[in-house]
Amino acid sequence: MIKNLVIVESPAKAKTIEGYLGKDFIVKSSFGHVRDLPKDNNAIDIEHGFKPTYVVSSDKREVVSQLKKLAKEAETVWLASDDDREGEAISWHLTEALNLNDQKTRRIVFREITKNAIINAINTPRGIDMDLVNAQQARRILDRIVGFELSPVLWKKIKTGLSAGRVQSVAVRLVVEREREIERFKAESAFRITAQFDVQGKTLEAELPTKFKTEEEAQAFLQKCIGADYTIENLEKKPLKRTPAPPFTTSTLQQEASRKLYFSVAQTMTVAQRLYESGKISYMRTDSVNLSEEAIQAATREIQSSFGEKFVKQRRFKTKSSSAQEAHEAIRPTDFSQMVASSDRNEQRLYELIWKRAIASQMSDAEIEKTTATIGISTQPDQKLQATGEVIKFEGFLKVYIESKDDEEGADDDVKGMLPPLSIGQLISLRQMLATQRYTRPAARYTEASLVKKLEEMGIGRPSTYAPTISTIQKRGYVEKDSREGKERTYEVLTLKDDQISAQQKTEITGAEKGKLFPTDTAMVVNDFLVEHFPNVIDYSFTARVEAEFDEIAQGQKEWENMLENFYEKFHKRIESSENISRADVSGAREIGTDPATGKTILAKLGRFGPYVQLGEENPDTGEKPLYASLRKGQFIENISLEDALELFKLPRIVGTFEEKEMTAAIGRFGPYIRHDSKFYSLPKTIDPLLVTAQEAVDLIEAKRKADAEKMIKTFPENPDVQVLNGRYGPYIVVGKKNVKIPKGKEPEDLTLQECLDLAEATPEKKGRGGFKKKETTAPASGKKTTTKAKAGKAGSKAKPSAKK
Repeated sequence: MIKNLVIVESPAKAKTIEGYLGKDFIVKSSFGHVRDLPKDNNAIDIEHGFKPTYVVSSDKREVVSQLKKLAKEAETVWLASDDDREGEAISWHLTEALNLNDQKTRRIVFREITKNAIINAINTPRGIDMDLVNAQQARRILDRIVGFELSPVLWKKIKTGLSAGRVQSVAVRLVVEREREIERFKAESAFRITAQFDVQGKTLEAELPTKFKTEEEAQAFLQKCIGADYTIENLEKKPLKRTPAPPFTTSTLQQEASRKLYFSVAQTMTVAQRLYESGKISYMRTDSVNLSEEAIQAATREIQSSFGEKFVKQRRFKTKSSSAQEAHEAIRPTDFSQMVASSDRNEQRLYELIWKRAIASQMSDAEIEKTTATIGISTQPDQKLQATGEVIKFEGFLKVYIESKDDEEGADDDVKGMLPPLSIGQLISLRQMLATQRYTRPAARYTEASLVKKLEEMGIGRPSTYAPTISTIQKRGYVEKDSREGKERTYEVLTLKDDQISAQQKTEITGAEKGKLFPTDTAMVVNDFLVEHFPNVIDYSFTARVEAEFDEIAQGQKEWENMLENFYEKFHKRIESSENISRADVSGAREIGTDPATGKTILAKLGRFGPYVQLGEENPDTGEKPLYASLRKGQFIENISLEDALELFKLPRIVGTFEEKEMTAAIGRFGPYIRHDSKFYSLPKTIDPLLVTAQEAVDLIEAKRKADAEKMIKTFPENPDVQVLNGRYGPYIVVGKKNVKIPKGKEPEDLTLQECLDLAEATPEKKGRGGFKKKETTAPASGKKTTTKAKAGKAGSKAKPSAKK
């Protein structure tokens, strides 16, 4: 007889908890949700109060069977899933799937996996909170309704395979609107005046607060400065205090890990999940900045021990968001005295970030003295230069942690350097004065983290939905995370030195982007369709209001069936009226112009494999077919020019011959490539397919052949599916789609076919997350493309882009 059965979501969590409980407890994992809505249209009975039908997932039947058996034998079953809506729903589904009765079932919750937290939870059990369960059900059902009813409309009116979602479509809209805002932006230039002075051998840098719109105005200002005397007219010293940021919430952790550690949003959550499950940090899905009294005291002790009493200042932060109902505490270490949390590099780096932020939040303000020097110009009494400097009088929290800023926020708050010794009335010597042409910049494109920040500010989504939303819009092909090279731009610099003015033209690279989110043409077309025909679904305030209604359900203030009914009534009418929408009106197709060589019309369209341009129309009488060419990265149907479209039709182009066979440059679905002897070689970003030379193509082919030869250790002609290869981490065997380790002592070159097959047979199938067999997928080798795929999107191809579901 089992005395106590504890059920949690993950094996890692189970292992940690089992270490804290005695022999009377068995801890098992449900591997996440055990039940879900089936994938067919019968999942929700809309006519009878949106009643959902749940089924045990096929990959969870064995788990449920094992848990049911253990639950029957146990005296008490403890449901210990996460303390949020999703966790509450998992406990409820387990109750239903395992046929648990109330007498022997206890629900326990905790926000950190420590011995004290687990014991306290067991001492204070509760029942399942159906308000939280209903809030999760309402979200799940509403999102299923939107997806199941709206996605087919997109298939009919735009193209097959598209999807829409209540939160994902709003996130895509933000990215699309930012892209168009950047496209519309017209940069304006102004001349910024900076000066360098010599003060007793040290450099003093100053700036004129006024900017000049034209070069003539800047030239006139510098002209008046010839022969001028420069005097320190005023020195103003002002004490400043800097206050630390609050401890991390889910979104601020994602933002800071992106800025400081260059983690993606999904990576941050994966690493944080491992730290939580190993008992190192508190729960990582939260929108609260609050710390418990116990945590504040623990942080205080660590600060006193490491830095001294002077560095301590206890703070109790309050969450501004009214929706932060289910979050009890910010993300923090479970033990502030522990500096090393993991041997895994990424886990340790994220833990240090969390530790520093939480510790800094309980530290003293930084005390800074800011000095502003006003510099008079004898020839222009109405114009004053200013120099500013800062001195840190007391480090306070800056000893531990400085918060980073996003691109668009700038770095104005960074601590500036110290000024050289100055006094009022002091004459200072000008080394040089510059008038530099500077251009205004458009709003920055979103990063994953800054998009999360925007969604949070607008009240769209919750801590548990940020990462899945960002991943979904990329997987569905609406948004690409990419880096783009900048363009060269000239700017003017006027220099006043030794009473002489010189002009110089310089160049700079502008518009370079790294790890930013770019919308695809599909996103543009789908977004415009949804904005016009389903404004409610994609409206920012409406989406935020729906989130607020979920919060009301979670607090027991609203009935979830009523909330769904109010939404569905208006939504379904829109779906029905969409039958009258003409497909031609929403395709996004656009006539660009006429080809000067042939007189044929050039169109830009959205096809099965993405955006393309089309030259001419199909003529059944003559058998003439149009030419097609895929758009390149950064080009959009709505604004591609005739000149750029004509460039695309120059591909494919014959670059030269090699080994008596032609080398052809073209662009396919996976980017630019060289085709030679029916093989494909990807072109690097640095080489343009329109400009690639024959020698560059030959070098590329030979380099790929060399790499492939070095990778291949042994093949077996009698069984081509078996290979011995040299990989990144050393030699290994490939048998079909299975990778097999080579045992120590075995020489890769000496392996026989039978030995390889025997080793493969003894190697278990690789398991995915949760211990279940991964779904097999086919991935082409690097640099290779199948003939079908290459043809489908190939520039200049006479075959129309193929259909793809």
